[in-house]
Amino acid sequence: MKRTMKSHNSLAAICLVLAVALAGAIAAHAQATARFVGTITAIDGTTLTVKTDTGEVRKVAVPAAASIKRIAPGQKDLSTADTIQFSDLATGDRVLVRLDPDAQGPPPQAVQIVAVKQSDVAAKQQKDREDWQRRGVGGLVKSVDAGAGVILLSSGAGPTAKTVTVHTTKATVLKRYAPASVNYDDAQPAPIDAIHPGDQLRARGQKNADGTSIAADELVSGSFRNVSGTINSIDTGSSTISVKDLATKKQVTIKITPAAQMRRLPDRMAQALAARLNGSAGGGQGGGQGGGAQNPFGATGQRGGTGQYSGGGGGAPPAPTRLGAGSEGSGQYPGGAQGGGGDMQQMLSRAPAIQLADLKKGDAVMLVSTEGTTDVTAVTLLAGVEPLLQAPAASNLLSNWSMSSGGAEAAGAQ
Repeated sequence: MKRTMKSHNSLAAICLVLAVALAGAIAAHAQATARFVGTITAIDGTTLTVKTDTGEVRKVAVPAAASIKRIAPGQKDLSTADTIQFSDLATGDRVLVRLDPDAQGPPPQAVQIVAVKQSDVAAKQQKDREDWQRRGVGGLVKSVDAGAGVILLSSGAGPTAKTVTVHTTKATVLKRYAPASVNYDDAQPAPIDAIHPGDQLRARGQKNADGTSIAADELVSGSFRNVSGTINSIDTGSSTISVKDLATKKQVTIKITPAAQMRRLPDRMAQALAARLNGSAGGGQGGGQGGGAQNPFGATGQRGGTGQYSGGGGGAPPAPTRLGAGSEGSGQYPGGAQGGGGDMQQMLSRAPAIQLADLKKGDAVMLVSTEGTTDVTAVTLLAGVEPLLQAPAASNLLSNWSMSSGGAEAAGAQ
């Protein structure tokens, strides 16, 4: 009898634990579905269509009683938010939607909407871009002292080459690019010990007079691979190209996704860039100052051989299709279009955008891709580079692909 009662008590305890766990899971699910963040893609009457940050497309009705607030990018305190009307919302706006748990649907009804105007996001991105240009440094990681919070960067090449010491504190925002992405909005918080020699890194903060030291407010890092060579084949069905990498002498299959940024250099522009990389007078202003601190042609396959970027331009324009000049002041957001580097970027920014269908067998290409040995995904690709591949300093150009970055807080409400 005692054994039976003991068994019943144990069963009751197990049921209680399961009930509590189930209740917690239901509550968590309810909380998760009671609000979402995304971008307005359509407005039909008083119904919003929102593409959430998780990729879902959700419709929500907005009754007249719903609270609609407008905040600035990065603002957290709603007490200072402006009250706006439903008619003030527009496609492209970022919104945090809180649903009414008592309302009957479908579609569900919103009890509160917190919006960040698309124009405000653009203005914030422009401000951040200018700040990265003014206070940014970039290069290839030489060493990391996680205990001291110090990172040494190799920046520039030739007469502009120098070592930059990046000082971090507990207040420094540390982020790392997500796999297959150079979009700052996709970057995730990561500890300093996630940074390794050979990684590409961009930081902004207070620099000393000669730019050899910076107290970083924020930095972003990542590992990418540079590939240069001639296209051997194109498979439009699988959206891939096959390139024989000049560095490894091996075939690399490169996936071209819709997110890949692709441009083709006109012949005259390619010749001018090649001359500039060689330091000739015909290379335009700033000749001889281009290039990066790493030679991917001789070190591919090693961390240090994945190349160096000069900055990025992700969450806001400019797009990550431009190349920098390798000095700490060059590159895109978060980089800096300064001096000769800015001239090179301006040239490249005028290169026509292309699609996979515009490529053909035999084209010479330079590209930045995700890490990998034989199968990679293109991040940015530059065609029409035959003169650059023939230039002795051409490898330096690859070391300075501008990676996407920017003010993630400008993305919208939290």
